[in-house]
Amino acid sequence: MNVVIIKYNAGNTKSVENALLRVGIQPIITDDIAQIQQADKVIFPGVGHAQPTMQYLNERNLDKVITNLKQPVLGICLGQQLMCANSEEGNVDCLNIFPVQVMKFQTENNVFKIPQIGWNNLIDLKSNLFKNINEQSFVYFVHSYYCEMSDYAIATCDYILPFAAALKKDNFYAVQFHPEKSAEIGNRIIQNFINEIN
Repeated sequence: MNVVIIKYNAGNTKSVENALLRVGIQPIITDDIAQIQQADKVIFPGVGHAQPTMQYLNERNLDKVITNLKQPVLGICLGQQLMCANSEEGNVDCLNIFPVQVMKFQTENNVFKIPQIGWNNLIDLKSNLFKNINEQSFVYFVHSYYCEMSDYAIATCDYILPFAAALKKDNFYAVQFHPEKSAEIGNRIIQNFINEIN
């Protein structure tokens, strides 16, 4: 299977590559438009800041490439947020695959730490992306911004307030957490994306 990880100015491509290797997939890491378009599956990772990252994607026409992909696409962390309509991080318009807002966590009296760093559990699981994964399973998060709840949510998490831990629309999937850092549950989610999503 031909799996491409989109290469751009956001981190964690190496850890995503290692996660794919653990499930028997040797991915291609590239920003080559033809290779991205010809892939069987595409992973859009990300650790970074929304505004300069969107500028980078726009300058290289990767924004249009990503939004027009017809094969299964999985966004991870910043990748999920950039697939939404716009983000409060830099007040930037994003890819608008999901007509959803990305908001900054707000807390009073420092009861909750921002960013959320660590393990939290998933509820309201839908879609084959979570096949054979139990409700309340724990995955690993690192984020200060969240995707608001909507009809596109296929998993929910609660930190300060309920938010969309995963989204789906047509061939596009996205997760706020890091499956590549989420141990066995994360490996299973990656395997599901490879084997169960057509």
